Amino acid sequence: MRIGTRGSALALRQAVIVAENLKGNRPDLEIETIVIKTTGDRMQDIALSRIGGKGVFVKEIEEALLRGEIDVAVHSLKDVPSEIPGGLEIGAVPLREDPRDVLISRNGEKISELRRGARIGTGSLRRGIQIRHWFPHIEIVPIRGNLDTRIRKLRTENLDAIVVAAAGLSRLGLAGSVTQYLPVESVVPAIGQGALAVEMRSGDGRTRELTACLNHPPSFAAAEAERAFLKVFGGGCQLPIAAHAEITGDMLEMGGLIGNLDGTRIIRDSSAGHAVDAGKIGKELAVRILKSGGDIILAEVKTEI
Repeated sequence: MRIGTRGSALALRQAVIVAENLKGNRPDLEIETIVIKTTGDRMQDIALSRIGGKGVFVKEIEEALLRGEIDVAVHSLKDVPSEIPGGLEIGAVPLREDPRDVLISRNGEKISELRRGARIGTGSLRRGIQIRHWFPHIEIVPIRGNLDTRIRKLRTENLDAIVVAAAGLSRLGLAGSVTQYLPVESVVPAIGQGALAVEMRSGDGRTRELTACLNHPPSFAAAEAERAFLKVFGGGCQLPIAAHAEITGDMLEMGGLIGNLDGTRIIRDSSAGHAVDAGKIGKELAVRILKSGGDIILAEVKTEI
């Protein structure tokens, strides 16, 4: 089996996690990892919202999958647009890692302890609007790059702190650098954050059978709800929207939001229901937020990014 992935340390680690789980189920399976450079990797000095946002970390990998050069693609689910190319599907979502964002501060302060005018680095509009909303005295500094690059920029860019995803740090063995885990009630995660997507060609029965062992049904259902929410907003992974679904037993609880770029207006709501209705719950939550004024914010944001 040929697994396609990006060349960053985190992406390679995620491919290893998938390969190890596959080998654990089928020790005889031969696995090769194919590294594919994406648009997002080539243009690391430009804001994602300026280079398209949608699929910049997955497009070239999906094209290789469609050409038959790889059998599966392993992505961070939050990088995958709500609409994927015809002929492909997300076949499995493994057990989700911690979905929260975390603060890494230079001098060990929690976010509420940072000085007025403190500089927090993040490349995410979603993180930026929520931090600005709760802490308007903090300056948001746009940064991009792989996880190790962003950690290095904490000092090279004269930042007081950075905000990144907990899951990436955990997968790379860097959880010890975390200053503070930000609760999902305060900073709602990105759609799919902490989860992996195993993408394959539709109708590829052999690959579907081999990868079935990877799927974690509660994580898959949570991803379905969040991605249905994303689809209502147009599928752009770089919009200032957020959603997080969590499953307990057979029930799903979900919160979501949209905000303007300076964080002064945020519309948020929540919903709950049976996990079998995950997609419906996510869609209805997004529609309700749009009808509550989110449509006006969305129109404004699209003219500004």
